[in-house]
Amino acid sequence: MKQYLSTIFKSVKSLLTGMKVTGYYFTHPKTILTEEYPDNRGTLTMFDRFKGEVIMPHNEQNEHRCTGCQACEIACPNGTIKIITKQEVQPDGKKKKAIDAFVYHLELCTLCNNCVVACPSDAIAMGQGFEHSVYDKRQLKKILNQPGSKIMEGIE
Repeated sequence: MKQYLSTIFKSVKSLLTGMKVTGYYFTHPKTILTEEYPDNRGTLTMFDRFKGEVIMPHNEQNEHRCTGCQACEIACPNGTIKIITKQEVQPDGKKKKAIDAFVYHLELCTLCNNCVVACPSDAIAMGQGFEHSVYDKRQLKKILNQPGSKIMEGIE
């Protein structure tokens, strides 16, 4: 009987603690921290540590840092990334491996960040995008390298 009454007392105390917080926000509406999503899409900023999706940053000259080493593809636990490479002939006549397409399947991604950590040249990063609702799953397959992009000078 004592344990039963103790459980009831703890439950009522927990309920009143929650109601105290609710009552405070009801009487102080200016301190409410709730975001008015989706009305605030234009001003919404995510936290720096937020992991939304994998992106490949490019500079103004349409250059990226990806060497095509496939470390991110190997580190991915479920095959989200597929790197398609090609052989390019350099001015000195030597052949060098370059990426033809960096295919990213967002529908398979668990946002684990393993690919970003594994990348030796910091070519990919976790982006801030989080709205990925689509009716067609094929729209979640993305090519991260931009058309006509090439590797930055000095990246090996």
